[in-house]
Amino acid sequence: MTMGKFKIKTGDTVKVMAGTDKGQEGKVMKILVAKNKAIVEGVNMVSKHTKPSAQNPQGGISKKEAPIHISNLMLVENGVATRVGYRMEGDKKVRFSKKSNNII
Repeated sequence: MTMGKFKIKTGDTVKVMAGTDKGQEGKVMKILVAKNKAIVEGVNMVSKHTKPSAQNPQGGISKKEAPIHISNLMLVENGVATRVGYRMEGDKKVRFSKKSNNII
């Protein structure tokens, strides 16, 4: 398993490019580096059966986001999905949109 640097960061708006949730957009809540996955708000929802407990005396079925592979996500800039590149601006490394060439 390779652990690499991802071009998507927490807080970015991304679009799902493949899978059952293809076409959906959401905000990245968490990146799971060891698994090469990300948790995106409102995407890849799964039903979790919870037993009654002190915090949740009712129990029942709750919906929550499941991780989605980072390769199925693409950054959204100004409503358009774009690839991300890196370049040096002076002595700073910055991310930029390959579609519009703007700094992200």
